Amino acid sequence: MEGLVNWFIEVLQGISGEWVSFIISMVPILELRGGLLAASLLNVDILTAVPICIIGNIIPIPFILWFITPIFTWLKKTKIFRPMVEKLESKALGKSEKIEKGYFWGLALFVGIPLPGTGAWTGALIASLLGIKFKKAFPAILVGIAIATIIMSIVSYGLLGAIIR
Repeated sequence: MEGLVNWFIEVLQGISGEWVSFIISMVPILELRGGLLAASLLNVDILTAVPICIIGNIIPIPFILWFITPIFTWLKKTKIFRPMVEKLESKALGKSEKIEKGYFWGLALFVGIPLPGTGAWTGALIASLLGIKFKKAFPAILVGIAIATIIMSIVSYGLLGAIIR
């Protein structure tokens, strides 16, 4: 992930560290995790970086929850996009058993624990594909983003070292 973050930092050179962090936080795969890492590398103060990255990570989520299922349905009608959509659905639903058991905490932990293939984008995709309503999925995803924020603030800004000292 650090290599991808560094690539974004290089490409977005000339833009403030705050904007770079915000943009990275909106990108799938990197999301808030990459945004906070970028903010740390760009010497953005943690008290500035955290709200910027949270907002950047939240902005795409309602759109995914509301529109991804109809978009996927439409794309599956095309010969070109059907294999890609089916692969995305298969990958997302392959992770769904972690969420289905206790959907709220399953979804929150899935979004919050920084492992490859997890995060708000994938959590929203899975919630949408499982038919979890917006008013139930969105709060769980927000809790997951809060968990990810705590973990990634500690990792990115070295807060663990400061706490231990």
